[in-house]
Order: sequence, then structure tokens, then C-alpha cells
Amino acid sequence: MKTSYHSVHQPRCMVCKKHCKSFESLREHLIGPLAKGVCSAIFSKWGCQLCLTLFDSPASLDDHSETCHLSAPVPMGTSEVPYIDSHIDFLDSSDENNDDWRPRAIAMDCEMVGGGSDGSLELCGRICLVDEDENLIFHTYVKPQIPVTNYRYDITGLTEEHLRDGMPLKEVREKVLQILYNGESIGKARLDGGKARLVVGHDLAHDFDCLGMDYPYHLIRDTAKYRPLAKTNFASHSLKYLTRTYLGYEIQTGIHDPYEDCVSVMRLYKRMRDQIHENEGYGKLTPTDSIVGICDSWRSKELDNLTPDELYAISQPDYKCWCLDLKPKSVEA
Repeated sequence: MKTSYHSVHQPRCMVCKKHCKSFESLREHLIGPLAKGVCSAIFSKWGCQLCLTLFDSPASLDDHSETCHLSAPVPMGTSEVPYIDSHIDFLDSSDENNDDWRPRAIAMDCEMVGGGSDGSLELCGRICLVDEDENLIFHTYVKPQIPVTNYRYDITGLTEEHLRDGMPLKEVREKVLQILYNGESIGKARLDGGKARLVVGHDLAHDFDCLGMDYPYHLIRDTAKYRPLAKTNFASHSLKYLTRTYLGYEIQTGIHDPYEDCVSVMRLYKRMRDQIHENEGYGKLTPTDSIVGICDSWRSKELDNLTPDELYAISQPDYKCWCLDLKPKSVEA
């Protein structure tokens, strides 16, 4: 059979070394209804059910479980101070030039209310931002631009009183962009990130749409779109499922709390980011001199003449592993 090459960043069974396209596939391989017998037997004794890591002894597994199984954050509720804007320092341009500098992440979550005649029009009613240390750095209720016809109280816990004195959407958008861009110019942020922050969330396109803003794609870390966290068919899991499966606690058991969601999505991001992978490329092949020589003058006919191995050697993956976010600028260069 033709040798199959895989990314070192793919989830992999630590028993048989099989590569899987997502952690859901790996979970089925280890503990699913059709799990592989030998792998399942070994994993049931020494494997972590959350991060799917295999340890060399039950004692090591017990020590690991104490840090892997997290407790749920305390929800903010709806009775707290409606507006919080914590002081957050802007990075100096000299910090970006340090070899060990890397962009910091901010988790964002919005709660939506309904507008329009049938209440189906999504309006941002509440927004929350949390830093990597789970500190609340921004929270406010948002004054709707059009009348709210459905507050979705069972989910949001919001009423007319919460939004009456909320911050106008334009001011919210300006504040969020100020925090995320971190004093960096939009042009440089779109080019290489600069000092701009990574934004972490779940289905962020929905939040950005309701805020009426966009953000550079390469600075977005979305747990609903990240391939290793997807279902086996690459459809998205809910944040509730991901939190229960990978962090070990329940959220959204009643009213959805944006602080709870922000902390949970940040923990998911950091768990994926902190994985240790080999410093290798996405294959073992090296482009030949003839391929390298035509890189600057490719034409469709020349590509058609390349073999599958040659095409693979010069190809790149269509997703970036989040573990690369930990590498300082000097390493990536």
C-alpha cells in the first residue's frame, strides 16, 4: 500500500500511533462502541478521559487528573454592575521586537436578544471579554438599535431594565476594537498581526455580525471551527458539549452566562494550545530542485505534470495548529 503521510499536529493514539482527523475520531478509537480492543484495554487503565493522554502508571494518571479536571467558573449572573471596564495595558512597540514576544489572547462572548416582527433578528444585548488569566476586562449591556421583540429570557436572563441604560452599539464596537487591536494599526494587524491580540470564542462569526465588525482571520481562534475539536464529519460541536467532554464540567444548565462561556472557551483554547508536538513539517518529503526552481513561475501545465508525491511535498495544510501560538516570533521566523 502507498505510504500515508500525516501531520504531526493531528490527534494520535498513543498506543498504536494511529493518526486521527479529530479528537472525536480518536475518542471513538479509544472508548467508542467500536473501539480497537488492545488500545481500549490499555487506555481504560492509564488514559485520561478528557485530554486522551496516556500515562505510564495509575499514580501518574491520578496526579494528572487533579489538574486536567477543572471546576466550573462562578457565573456573573445578571444582578452585577452592568458596566465593567478593567484597566488593560497596551503593549509597547519595543515589546513586539523582543524575541520571546507572542500575541496574547482575549476571549469574547455575546448574548443575543431578538428583534423584528417574529423576534428572529439577532441583536447584541450583552458582551463580555476575558483575558488569558480569566480576569474580566470588559462587560456591558448593549442598548438595542431597534425595538426588542423577544428578550429570550429563559436563555439570556435579560429584561428591558437591563438594556434600557446599556451602552450604544457603536461605543461597544469601538471599545472592543480598541482592546483587540491593542494600539496596532489595522493595516499591520491584517498583515502580520503586530501587537494585536488573538480573539478566542465559539462561533465568532455570529458575534462579529451582531456587533457589526470584522477582524483579521489569522487572529481568530474559534472553537466551533477548529478541526481537532469538530465532529467526525467536521461539523461543529456546541460549547456545552466541548466543555463537558474536554474540561469535565457543565455550563449553560440554565441561563447562559457570558463570563462562564468566556472562561470555558479560553480554557479550551489554552488546552489545545498547550499541546506539545514535534517540530516537523506536514510530511517527510523534500521538494526536488526542479520543483523549487519553478515555484516563482508556476503554470497549470507544469503543476499537472507533477506526481502526487511532488505535489504533497510542496503543499501546506489548510489549518494552523494552535500550539504554534506559543512559539515566539524568533522561532517562527
